[in-house]
Amino acid sequence: MQISSLAHALPRTLISAAVASAFALVAVNASADLSSRYVDNDGDMIADAPSDESQWADPDTLVFAYTPVEDPAVDADVWSDFLEHLSEATGKEVQFFPVQSNAAQQEALRAGRLHVAGFNTGGVPVAVNCGGFRPFAMMAAEDGSFGYEMEIITYPGSGIESVEDLEGRQLAFTSETSNSGFRAPSALLRSEYGMEAGEDFETAFSGSHDNSILGVVNEDYDAAAIANSVARRMLARDVVTEGDYEVIYTSDTFPTTAYGLANNLNPELAEKIQDAFFSYDWEGTALESEFANSGEAQFIPITYQENWAVIRTIADANGVTYDCD
Repeated sequence: MQISSLAHALPRTLISAAVASAFALVAVNASADLSSRYVDNDGDMIADAPSDESQWADPDTLVFAYTPVEDPAVDADVWSDFLEHLSEATGKEVQFFPVQSNAAQQEALRAGRLHVAGFNTGGVPVAVNCGGFRPFAMMAAEDGSFGYEMEIITYPGSGIESVEDLEGRQLAFTSETSNSGFRAPSALLRSEYGMEAGEDFETAFSGSHDNSILGVVNEDYDAAAIANSVARRMLARDVVTEGDYEVIYTSDTFPTTAYGLANNLNPELAEKIQDAFFSYDWEGTALESEFANSGEAQFIPITYQENWAVIRTIADANGVTYDCD
């Protein structure tokens, strides 16, 4: 799999809500950019289940992986109650697969080692197009609202008080497939401020949002682009405290992690998995304790075609293409 980015592709206009909406109308109607291994006969931009029943997978053990935004050991505890529920709902053993990077999670899906997963916002198009990922759910608040913002943060006394002050300094990203950790800030800095990575500021890749946040707090990085939902959870657990860092930019709201499954699962099993997400009672669970810190309290239905239109727009603006075969 190869992902390429054309640095000059973005016109010098801010990806504002108005611009994103205009592009979204095109993106919603665009044909899926799927690997040749998949078909999309219903036009929903995601891989169909195989028409040949002999290609359906019905494993004894379901493997689940959550996007590596923090320490996988923490994530395993957070998801333990839900995975017990998923096991009961499907009649399958369920294994938590701790992935150390976005690339490792993508590769596990492509290799058929991953059945159910939560992929980070920017990684969803890669998983959809290259791995046959079928997203169907996202976390939301009690009132159905959802999303997070990209923030650029720095440490107190860094001398960075505005985005313009990043010139000549180091800005940490998470990974090249991350929306808030790379693609959105890259588009923003280029379009609104005329700043190019490697020319106007130095870059580093931390591997995850918590690494970026801690790197700024410890003054290993001058600044970092992060998802504020991760920062809120770290604040709630006292991993960092108010005043450890300062926010110099906050974006519009983006959709958060998408939950879905491999396209080749037996359709009856796939339906049970989806039902498990929407029937899960969060009250008193580790999932509630963790994600209440970022205002999330339930799973809601989504579609890649509609909910990821703005993310596809950002990817297009960055010149991202997919060579999955």
